[in-house]
Order: sequence, then structure tokens, then C-alpha cells
Amino acid sequence: MHIHILGICGTFMGGIALLARSLGMTVSGSDANVYPPMSDQLAAAGIELQEGYHPEHLDPAPDLVVMGNALSRGNPAVEYVLNKRLAYTSGPQWLADNVLKDRWVLAVSGTHGKTTTSSLLAWILEDAGMSPGFLIGGVPANFGETARIGGTPFFVIEADEYDTAFFDKRSKFVHYHSRTLIINNLEFDHADIFDDLAAIQKQFHHLIRTVPSEGLLITPSHVEAIDDVIRMGCWTPQQTIGLNEGQLRAQNIADDGHQFDVAYEGEKVATVAWSMLGLHNVNNALAAIAAARHVGVTIEIACESLTRFKGIKRRMELRGEVKGVRVYDDFAHHPTAIETTINGLRANIGERKLIAILDPRSNTMKMGIHQQTLASSLQAADRVILFEEHGLELSLSDIQQQLGDKATVENSIDAIIDAVVAEAKAGDEVLIMSNGGFGGIHQRLLEALV
Repeated sequence: MHIHILGICGTFMGGIALLARSLGMTVSGSDANVYPPMSDQLAAAGIELQEGYHPEHLDPAPDLVVMGNALSRGNPAVEYVLNKRLAYTSGPQWLADNVLKDRWVLAVSGTHGKTTTSSLLAWILEDAGMSPGFLIGGVPANFGETARIGGTPFFVIEADEYDTAFFDKRSKFVHYHSRTLIINNLEFDHADIFDDLAAIQKQFHHLIRTVPSEGLLITPSHVEAIDDVIRMGCWTPQQTIGLNEGQLRAQNIADDGHQFDVAYEGEKVATVAWSMLGLHNVNNALAAIAAARHVGVTIEIACESLTRFKGIKRRMELRGEVKGVRVYDDFAHHPTAIETTINGLRANIGERKLIAILDPRSNTMKMGIHQQTLASSLQAADRVILFEEHGLELSLSDIQQQLGDKATVENSIDAIIDAVVAEAKAGDEVLIMSNGGFGGIHQRLLEALV
């Protein structure tokens, strides 16, 4: 069978391509921009990539066209598919039909931490000898790939609430029919498709409706937005997690989160000492431990596995150190994630200078939805540089004024690099936050620091 994927270089659709290739299908694809790292993974798998959305890419016609949710009416390839009546489907539906239908699906949902928690869970199962399949929106260092079929019924998936396709406006995650479901947290996001938090909560209610009564729902203790969703209806046993609260809890937590004890029903079971930082990652670890326990991995074994977890690309990834200045890359998209990341690094580095560089690139940030909360999320940094591009509804000058003298606004990457080179000294930490490529600033900055 030959499938052609429109929007193939996104992490999710690229993962679909890798899974289809593993199933023996002929896979080709096109994207507006064919770029690494996904393009490198796809090329290594022998998948043909084409630049742009040209109808000729679909001639001769494939057996099936799989459309990413970035595609919309008016796109030349979309119009060709519809006019020629080619068979088509969405990425989530293809995944449900071809990969997940006979699997024990462990789904990780929530506003923040999905990629990290999915990576932690997949690694715990792998380290326990369970050879899970997975599809993750990042590259876990322990695996070096975003997706694989796996060798057992267990499949870990990062379950996104974003819509499925131009012809299916349900959230992606309702297609997956999870048996083990994590809801990490729940806040307003994706303002480009959701009007308010209540609209997102309705989608999570639909998600909970798909979990069987013999499954498990894992949630943090005492999160009102999640509790509201559960009150809409829940037919599945629930397990709560939390920092010093919940059925499965972390206690005796180091300030930077690098070590903590894990207790179940009030009794200490094991200790985790690992390389990850921040209290948000402690919560992510608890969720992964709870989900792994549901499929038979003991808490003790899961905690031991976490000590061998190597991190994820673009999640507090140390990109390099030059003349004592360390440069990190983090995929930040929401004030809560920004604040927890900065606070985790601050707790780890103590009084060393922390320079935070933010590219407010997510659709919700660009729309100015986080105007009132963004400045406070950056307070723990000693120096803040905000990158301003055209088209921002978010007022960066207002954010800068709230932060005072330690913050500046720059409208070019070169100006940001010049500013950091001029002031950074040995021992300083530079945290670059963006959910895009940010013009390759990480490597350019490292080279400029030499």
C-alpha cells in the first residue's frame, strides 16, 4: 500500500510516516518546508520527501492520502485530492485504524509536559523489558527517534487536544481509545481554535468518555479545572498524584527536583535521583510511574529506570558550553511552562546569573492571551531578552515595563546574540525558549561566544 502524507515534517505526521514504513507500506510525503530533524529521520527510513504542496506529487495517485491538521481548504494539494476523489484520512484516524486498534494504549494528555511524560513512560517500559511502541512529539535521547511500532501490545502516545484535520474538528486524542490515560494539567491554551477553558474541558470530557471501566485515569490531586471535567462524568477508576499529596506522591523533594522520595498510600517505596530539573518534572515522573504501574511495572523498578533517563531534545537541552557560558534550548509555549522551567534551573544554579531569551511564537502568545501572566513567569531570571517579530498582538513593551531594567526587547536575532556576547561571563547560564527553530540562534550564539 502506498500512502502520501501532506505535512510530513511535523513531529506527529513524521511519526506517522515512520510507523507506516515499519508496517511495510510505501510512504512518500510533502511539506511546505522540508527541514531537519524530521527530514533526516525520514530520509534515513527511505521515505521520499517533496517540497511544497503541488498536485503533481499525487500523480500517480497513492492508495491513501493522510492529511496533517496544518492543511486547509484552498491548499493546492487538498483541492486536488477533493476534486479527484482520492481516498484520504487524518493522521489520528490512520493511527487508530492501523496501529492502535489492538494495542493497550497509554495516552499522555494535558496542557504541559506531554512530551516529557510520554518519553519517561516509554523509557520505563523499555527499561523493564516491555518493548513498547510509541509516538512522541519530541526525540527522547534514550531512543533517538520520535516513533516506533514496538514488540508488545503496549503503545505510548502523546495525546494532543489540538483539532484533527480541516474535515474533523474533534481533538486528536479522542481517536486513540486509551486504556491508561494521564491528564497532567489543564489550562487555557490554543486560543486560535478554542474560545475559552470550558471549550477545552469539553474535549477532555469527550476523551474521558472513551476510557473503559477497566482502565485507569491518572490525574494530579486538587486541580480544579480537571476536577470540573471529572464531575461531568467519569466511568473509570482514578489515581491521584502530587507533591506531598495524592495516592502516589513525591516527598522530601530537593529544591531543584533532582532527587525525591516516592510514596504510595502514605508509605515510602523508593527514591529517585536523576538528571532532570524542576518540580514540574517531578510531577511528570509521578504520572509516568503511575501509568507504568498500571501495566505491571513496580514503583521500585520504575524509579530505578528514571535514574537512567537521558532527557529529550529541546526540553532543557544543554546545547553547549563556551568559555564557561552554558546555553540551553527549551520548547516553551505557555507562561506556566516558562515559570516552572526557569524556577527549576534557578534552584539548580543558585546565585549564578540566568539570562532568559524568549521567542513568544505560539499562536496563543502571539494573540496576546498571556499578556497579564507572562512577565511574572520570567521574574526568576536575572536578565530577560524578548524577541519581537511582526504580527504580534502581544505587547512586549508592556512585558518589558513590568520586568523593569532587567528586560529589553530586540527585533533581530543578531541583536540578541550581540547583547548576550557583550554581557555574558563565565558561570552564566543562557536559557533560550521557543517552540520554533528561532533562526538557529542556539548554534549561532555558541559560535559567537568563542
